[in-house]
Amino acid sequence: MNTAREPSARGQEPRYAAIKRHIRSQIDSGSWPVHYQVPSENQLAQEFGVSRMTARRALSELTDEGVLMRSQGLGTFVAEPVPAGSLLEVRNIADEVSARGHSYSNTILLLEEAEAPADVARALGLAEGAPVFHSVIVHRDNGLPIQWEERYTNPDLAPEYLRQDFSSTTPNAYLSRVAPLTEADTTVEAIAAGEEIAGSLQVAAGSACLQIWRRTMSAAGSVSFARLVHPGNRYRLGAQLRF
Repeated sequence: MNTAREPSARGQEPRYAAIKRHIRSQIDSGSWPVHYQVPSENQLAQEFGVSRMTARRALSELTDEGVLMRSQGLGTFVAEPVPAGSLLEVRNIADEVSARGHSYSNTILLLEEAEAPADVARALGLAEGAPVFHSVIVHRDNGLPIQWEERYTNPDLAPEYLRQDFSSTTPNAYLSRVAPLTEADTTVEAIAAGEEIAGSLQVAAGSACLQIWRRTMSAAGSVSFARLVHPGNRYRLGAQLRF
């Protein structure tokens, strides 16, 4: 056992947790920058005198937490920082991706007219069963899914919604142009991904996700009611308040 590199224990800290802490300290100190290839399971097991299963758990948990990323056949690497959105702003997801210097893309899963369910009707100030525009889109950052968006839009305030090419723009960008935002209600909660959303976001079913319910309003009334789901290990929300 190479005790010179073994992570120091803290009380009854499990060995995998000590290895995780060691890896995080290497990243936080800048010794292991973004895209740095970290030691393999076998190397960690030998270096720290633990079983391969213990080393695998440390790497797997850090990957699930978004600290590391695995590339099949190549190894495990330090991941880029998890992108952050704001609780106080309604931003276009494509602009968020572009601001990081990354490539934005999406997949349109659904774009149709539908009847408003009761909760959607209440949010948009419509009668239950009234016609609404319904869309489901998966947004990607450098090809990796970071948001599953389901949106119901008031056709009276955005009558051309279904005719838009959302492969080249986003619902947020279009609605901001035709019905400028004056107010938004936002609710955030943690959920476990169901099979449909998990498949779209390329995560395991039951994975922790961040779900945002958002109703947007313009001067003319309620414009849209959206459900936005992000993989928990690929996205975070923050806000800065000044008093």
